[in-house]
Amino acid sequence: MDTVMETPTIQTETQVMFFDTDCAAVVHNIAYLRFIEVARTLLAEHLGMGLRAMAQSRQYPVVVRTEIDYRKPAVLGDILLTHGRLESVEHSRFWCAFEIRRPSDNALIVTSRQMLALIQMPAGRPMRLPADWSQRYAHLKKKP
Repeated sequence: MDTVMETPTIQTETQVMFFDTDCAAVVHNIAYLRFIEVARTLLAEHLGMGLRAMAQSRQYPVVVRTEIDYRKPAVLGDILLTHGRLESVEHSRFWCAFEIRRPSDNALIVTSRQMLALIQMPAGRPMRLPADWSQRYAHLKKKP
């Protein structure tokens, strides 16, 4: 029997608001990171790291690195879709990939990748990823 390999994904929709833009009504670069933050938080919930569970366990996925490429500008009033997915897993860190598109013309606005580590607070101690991830996401293991 074949095992279906799951790749966790998320999609969020955002309308560009006035506070997301500069005086030319173009989205600030930092606003895209907020759009990605929302998608990443919801993706983490899909991965079993819901907000309430994290608050109880005090184990948090923490961003270690962000790579982002700004492809085209978005402007005031645009509706944007942020697509996020679990890209790869290692022993104690994982990568998520994101794309932000404008559905009205299918323009690729932003691509981004983020490396995260699971951290136990308040000590700030890195932890191994959940044990079941090695089987559930075996197809996403980073090759040496």
